[in-house]
Amino acid sequence: MSSSTAPPSPADLSPSAPTEPATPGPASTPSIHAAAAAGYSAGADTYVKGRPDYPPELHAWLRDSVGIVPGAAVVDLGAGTGKFTQLLAKTGADVIAVEPVAEMLARLRVDLPGVTGVQGTATAIPLPDASADVVVCAQAFHWFATTAALDEMARVLKPGGRLALIWNLRDAHVPWVARMNEITDRHEGDVPRFYKGTWRGVFPHPAFEAPSESQFTNAHTGPAEDVIVKRVLSTSFISALPDDQRATVEAQLRRLIDETPDLKDPPHVAVPYLTFAFCARKRG
Repeated sequence: MSSSTAPPSPADLSPSAPTEPATPGPASTPSIHAAAAAGYSAGADTYVKGRPDYPPELHAWLRDSVGIVPGAAVVDLGAGTGKFTQLLAKTGADVIAVEPVAEMLARLRVDLPGVTGVQGTATAIPLPDASADVVVCAQAFHWFATTAALDEMARVLKPGGRLALIWNLRDAHVPWVARMNEITDRHEGDVPRFYKGTWRGVFPHPAFEAPSESQFTNAHTGPAEDVIVKRVLSTSFISALPDDQRATVEAQLRRLIDETPDLKDPPHVAVPYLTFAFCARKRG
Protein backbone atom coordinates (compact mmCIF):
# COMPACT_ATOMS: atom_id res chain seq x y z
CA MET A 1 0.00 0.00 0.00
CA SER A 2 1.44 3.36 -0.98
CA SER A 3 2.57 5.42 2.03
CA SER A 4 1.21 8.56 0.36
CA THR A 5 -2.36 7.24 0.30
CA ALA A 6 -4.51 8.18 3.25
CA PRO A 7 -6.08 5.21 5.03
CA PRO A 8 -9.65 4.68 3.87
CA SER A 9 -12.62 5.20 6.09
CA PRO A 10 -14.76 2.11 6.71
CA ALA A 11 -17.36 3.59 4.35
CA ASP A 12 -14.88 3.34 1.46
CA LEU A 13 -15.12 -0.45 1.64
CA SER A 14 -18.86 -0.66 2.11
CA PRO A 15 -20.37 -3.42 -0.02
CA SER A 16 -22.39 -2.36 -2.99
CA ALA A 17 -25.91 -3.77 -3.21
CA PRO A 18 -25.54 -7.57 -3.44
CA THR A 19 -27.26 -9.49 -6.17
CA GLU A 20 -27.77 -12.48 -3.84
CA PRO A 21 -30.50 -12.69 -1.17
CA ALA A 22 -29.68 -10.89 2.09
CA THR A 23 -30.06 -14.11 4.08
CA PRO A 24 -28.66 -16.81 1.80
CA GLY A 25 -29.64 -20.45 2.03
CA PRO A 26 -28.27 -23.53 0.31
CA ALA A 27 -30.14 -22.81 -2.92
CA SER A 28 -28.66 -19.32 -3.16
CA THR A 29 -24.99 -20.38 -3.39
CA PRO A 30 -23.55 -18.64 -6.48
CA SER A 31 -22.08 -20.69 -9.29
CA ILE A 32 -18.81 -22.27 -8.11
CA HIS A 33 -17.04 -25.61 -8.61
CA ALA A 34 -19.40 -28.46 -7.71
CA ALA A 35 -16.94 -30.01 -5.23
CA ALA A 36 -16.60 -26.72 -3.39
CA ALA A 37 -20.34 -26.10 -3.30
CA ALA A 38 -21.23 -29.61 -2.10
CA GLY A 39 -18.23 -30.27 0.13
CA TYR A 40 -18.07 -26.96 1.93
CA SER A 41 -21.83 -26.76 2.37
CA ALA A 42 -21.82 -30.14 4.07
CA GLY A 43 -18.61 -29.74 6.05
CA ALA A 44 -18.52 -26.22 7.51
CA ASP A 45 -18.19 -27.39 11.12
CA THR A 46 -15.53 -30.00 10.32
CA TYR A 47 -13.65 -27.37 8.33
CA VAL A 48 -13.29 -25.14 11.40
CA LYS A 49 -11.85 -27.95 13.54
CA GLY A 50 -9.61 -29.50 10.92
CA ARG A 51 -7.75 -26.61 9.34
CA PRO A 52 -4.23 -25.54 10.41
CA ASP A 53 -3.30 -22.07 11.57
CA TYR A 54 -0.62 -19.98 9.88
CA PRO A 55 3.03 -19.46 10.93
CA PRO A 56 3.94 -16.37 13.01
CA GLU A 57 6.35 -15.21 10.29
CA LEU A 58 3.39 -14.67 7.98
CA HIS A 59 2.17 -11.77 10.15
CA ALA A 60 5.31 -9.75 9.34
CA TRP A 61 5.01 -10.68 5.66
CA LEU A 62 1.41 -9.39 5.56
CA ARG A 63 2.55 -6.12 7.07
CA ASP A 64 5.83 -5.53 5.28
CA SER A 65 5.28 -7.14 1.86
CA VAL A 66 1.53 -6.79 1.42
CA GLY A 67 0.85 -3.55 3.31
CA ILE A 68 -1.81 -4.83 5.70
CA VAL A 69 -1.67 -2.23 8.47
CA PRO A 70 -4.25 -0.56 10.70
CA GLY A 71 -6.84 1.21 8.56
CA ALA A 72 -5.99 -0.60 5.33
CA ALA A 73 -9.02 -1.70 3.30
CA VAL A 74 -8.67 -5.50 2.95
CA VAL A 75 -10.89 -8.00 1.13
CA ASP A 76 -10.66 -11.64 2.21
CA LEU A 77 -11.90 -13.38 -0.95
CA GLY A 78 -13.11 -16.95 -0.56
CA ALA A 79 -13.04 -16.44 3.20
CA GLY A 80 -14.70 -19.72 4.12
CA THR A 81 -15.53 -19.87 7.81
CA GLY A 82 -13.14 -17.02 8.59
CA LYS A 83 -9.98 -18.91 9.56
CA PHE A 84 -7.76 -16.35 7.83
CA THR A 85 -10.24 -13.50 8.30
CA GLN A 86 -9.67 -13.70 12.03
CA LEU A 87 -5.93 -13.20 11.52
CA LEU A 88 -6.57 -10.23 9.23
CA ALA A 89 -8.95 -8.61 11.70
CA LYS A 90 -6.26 -8.64 14.39
CA THR A 91 -4.06 -6.38 12.24
CA GLY A 92 -6.42 -3.42 12.71
CA ALA A 93 -7.28 -3.39 9.00
CA ASP A 94 -10.84 -2.78 7.82
CA VAL A 95 -11.74 -6.27 6.60
CA ILE A 96 -14.61 -7.45 4.46
CA ALA A 97 -14.99 -11.21 4.00
CA VAL A 98 -16.43 -12.40 0.67
CA GLU A 99 -17.65 -16.02 0.51
CA PRO A 100 -19.96 -17.80 -1.96
CA VAL A 101 -21.02 -20.80 0.17
CA ALA A 102 -23.93 -19.85 2.40
CA GLU A 103 -23.14 -22.35 5.17
CA MET A 104 -19.53 -21.19 5.42
CA LEU A 105 -20.56 -17.54 5.45
CA ALA A 106 -23.13 -18.19 8.18
CA ARG A 107 -20.44 -19.76 10.38
CA LEU A 108 -18.11 -16.80 9.73
CA ARG A 109 -20.79 -14.33 10.78
CA VAL A 110 -21.36 -16.21 14.03
CA ASP A 111 -17.67 -16.55 14.89
CA LEU A 112 -16.63 -13.04 13.76
CA PRO A 113 -19.57 -10.71 14.44
CA GLY A 114 -17.30 -7.67 14.15
CA VAL A 115 -16.37 -8.46 10.54
CA THR A 116 -18.61 -7.66 7.59
CA GLY A 117 -19.32 -10.86 5.67
CA VAL A 118 -20.97 -10.73 2.24
CA GLN A 119 -21.88 -13.36 -0.32
CA GLY A 120 -20.04 -13.08 -3.61
CA THR A 121 -17.64 -14.83 -5.95
CA ALA A 122 -14.27 -14.02 -7.46
CA THR A 123 -15.95 -12.85 -10.66
CA ALA A 124 -18.70 -10.90 -8.87
CA ILE A 125 -17.23 -9.12 -5.85
CA PRO A 126 -19.96 -6.86 -4.37
CA LEU A 127 -17.65 -3.90 -3.78
CA PRO A 128 -17.05 -0.58 -5.58
CA ASP A 129 -14.26 0.06 -8.06
CA ALA A 130 -10.86 0.96 -6.57
CA SER A 131 -12.11 0.49 -3.00
CA ALA A 132 -9.53 -1.96 -1.60
CA ASP A 133 -5.85 -1.69 -0.73
CA VAL A 134 -5.43 -5.47 -0.59
CA VAL A 135 -7.26 -8.56 -1.82
CA VAL A 136 -6.27 -11.73 0.02
CA CYS A 137 -7.03 -15.29 -1.13
CA ALA A 138 -6.02 -17.81 1.54
CA GLN A 139 -6.43 -21.48 0.58
CA ALA A 140 -8.75 -20.33 -2.19
CA PHE A 141 -7.23 -18.94 -5.39
CA HIS A 142 -6.88 -22.35 -7.09
CA TRP A 143 -10.70 -22.59 -7.14
CA PHE A 144 -11.12 -19.48 -9.29
CA ALA A 145 -7.78 -18.94 -11.05
CA THR A 146 -9.08 -17.37 -14.24
CA THR A 147 -8.39 -14.20 -16.17
CA ALA A 148 -11.94 -13.05 -15.42
CA ALA A 149 -11.32 -13.39 -11.68
CA LEU A 150 -8.08 -11.43 -11.87
CA ASP A 151 -9.91 -8.76 -13.89
CA GLU A 152 -12.48 -8.48 -11.10
CA MET A 153 -9.84 -8.31 -8.36
CA ALA A 154 -8.05 -5.60 -10.32
CA ARG A 155 -11.34 -3.70 -10.53
CA VAL A 156 -11.80 -3.51 -6.76
CA LEU A 157 -8.12 -2.80 -6.02
CA LYS A 158 -6.74 0.71 -5.95
CA PRO A 159 -3.77 1.48 -8.22
CA GLY A 160 -0.71 0.10 -6.46
CA GLY A 161 -2.85 -2.25 -4.37
CA ARG A 162 -1.71 -5.78 -3.57
CA LEU A 163 -3.06 -9.23 -4.33
CA ALA A 164 -1.92 -11.80 -1.75
CA LEU A 165 -2.23 -15.55 -2.40
CA ILE A 166 -1.56 -17.95 0.48
CA TRP A 167 -1.60 -21.72 0.83
CA ASN A 168 -0.71 -24.31 3.47
CA LEU A 169 0.59 -27.57 2.00
CA ARG A 170 1.42 -30.71 3.97
CA ASP A 171 5.12 -31.65 3.80
CA ALA A 172 5.02 -35.09 2.18
CA HIS A 173 8.73 -35.75 2.82
CA VAL A 174 7.54 -37.37 6.07
CA PRO A 175 6.45 -40.96 5.18
CA TRP A 176 3.20 -41.00 7.18
CA VAL A 177 2.24 -37.63 5.69
CA ALA A 178 2.77 -39.12 2.24
CA ARG A 179 0.40 -41.98 3.21
CA MET A 180 -2.12 -39.44 4.49
CA ASN A 181 -1.94 -37.67 1.14
CA GLU A 182 -2.38 -40.94 -0.78
CA ILE A 183 -5.58 -41.70 1.12
CA THR A 184 -6.87 -38.23 0.26
CA ASP A 185 -5.61 -37.67 -3.28
CA ARG A 186 -7.08 -40.79 -4.86
CA HIS A 187 -10.49 -39.10 -4.58
CA GLU A 188 -9.58 -35.70 -6.02
CA GLY A 189 -10.67 -36.25 -9.62
CA ASP A 190 -10.54 -33.00 -11.58
CA VAL A 191 -10.73 -30.77 -8.50
CA PRO A 192 -8.30 -27.84 -8.78
CA ARG A 193 -5.63 -27.86 -6.08
CA PHE A 194 -2.64 -25.68 -5.27
CA TYR A 195 -0.02 -28.39 -5.66
CA LYS A 196 -1.10 -29.11 -9.25
CA GLY A 197 0.15 -25.64 -10.24
CA THR A 198 -2.48 -24.97 -12.90
CA TRP A 199 -3.39 -21.72 -11.12
CA ARG A 200 -0.05 -20.29 -12.23
CA GLY A 201 -1.27 -20.26 -15.83
CA VAL A 202 -3.27 -17.04 -15.31
CA PHE A 203 -0.02 -15.10 -14.89
CA PRO A 204 1.28 -12.89 -16.39
CA HIS A 205 -1.79 -10.66 -16.28
CA PRO A 206 -1.76 -7.09 -17.66
CA ALA A 207 -3.16 -5.57 -14.47
CA PHE A 208 -0.53 -7.06 -12.15
CA GLU A 209 3.22 -7.18 -11.78
CA ALA A 210 4.79 -10.63 -11.52
CA PRO A 211 4.04 -12.23 -8.14
CA SER A 212 6.86 -12.50 -5.61
CA GLU A 213 7.06 -15.72 -3.60
CA SER A 214 7.90 -16.43 0.04
CA GLN A 215 7.88 -19.72 1.91
CA PHE A 216 7.56 -20.56 5.60
CA THR A 217 7.49 -23.72 7.70
CA ASN A 218 4.51 -24.48 9.86
CA ALA A 219 2.97 -27.29 11.92
CA HIS A 220 -0.62 -28.22 12.71
CA THR A 221 -0.47 -29.48 16.28
CA GLY A 222 -3.28 -31.16 18.17
CA PRO A 223 -4.97 -34.51 18.75
CA ALA A 224 -4.68 -36.85 15.78
CA GLU A 225 -8.46 -36.82 15.60
CA ASP A 226 -8.38 -33.11 14.70
CA VAL A 227 -5.18 -32.63 12.70
CA ILE A 228 -5.46 -35.84 10.66
CA VAL A 229 -9.00 -37.23 10.63
CA LYS A 230 -10.98 -33.98 10.71
CA ARG A 231 -8.46 -32.24 8.47
CA VAL A 232 -8.89 -34.77 5.68
CA LEU A 233 -12.66 -35.00 6.16
CA SER A 234 -12.83 -31.20 5.78
CA THR A 235 -11.32 -31.44 2.28
CA SER A 236 -13.99 -30.35 -0.20
CA PHE A 237 -14.02 -33.45 -2.39
CA ILE A 238 -13.85 -35.79 0.63
CA SER A 239 -16.73 -34.02 2.37
CA ALA A 240 -18.75 -34.35 -0.85
CA LEU A 241 -18.28 -38.13 -1.12
CA PRO A 242 -21.20 -40.51 -0.53
CA ASP A 243 -21.47 -41.61 3.10
CA ASP A 244 -20.01 -45.07 2.53
CA GLN A 245 -16.96 -43.76 0.67
CA ARG A 246 -16.37 -41.07 3.28
CA ALA A 247 -16.58 -43.74 6.00
CA THR A 248 -13.93 -45.75 4.12
CA VAL A 249 -11.61 -42.76 4.04
CA GLU A 250 -12.12 -42.23 7.77
CA ALA A 251 -11.36 -45.90 8.48
CA GLN A 252 -8.16 -45.70 6.41
CA LEU A 253 -7.02 -42.63 8.35
CA ARG A 254 -7.69 -44.32 11.69
CA ARG A 255 -5.73 -47.36 10.51
CA LEU A 256 -2.84 -45.07 9.58
CA ILE A 257 -2.88 -43.61 13.10
CA ASP A 258 -3.05 -47.05 14.73
CA GLU A 259 -0.16 -48.37 12.64
CA THR A 260 2.12 -45.35 13.24
CA PRO A 261 3.61 -45.10 16.76
CA ASP A 262 4.39 -41.39 16.30
CA LEU A 263 0.67 -40.80 15.80
CA LYS A 264 -0.97 -43.39 18.04
CA ASP A 265 0.92 -42.91 21.31
CA PRO A 266 1.24 -39.15 22.03
CA PRO A 267 -1.85 -37.11 22.99
CA HIS A 268 -0.85 -34.45 20.43
CA VAL A 269 0.90 -34.77 17.09
CA ALA A 270 2.38 -32.19 14.74
CA VAL A 271 1.58 -32.42 11.04
CA PRO A 272 4.35 -30.58 9.13
CA TYR A 273 3.30 -27.95 6.61
CA LEU A 274 4.91 -25.51 4.21
CA THR A 275 3.18 -22.16 3.81
CA PHE A 276 3.50 -20.54 0.37
CA ALA A 277 2.80 -16.81 0.09
CA PHE A 278 2.65 -14.78 -3.13
CA CYS A 279 2.22 -11.05 -3.57
CA ALA A 280 1.40 -9.24 -6.83
CA ARG A 281 1.15 -5.46 -7.10
CA LYS A 282 -1.55 -3.88 -9.25
CA ARG A 283 -0.02 -1.64 -11.87
CA GLY A 284 -0.81 2.05 -11.85
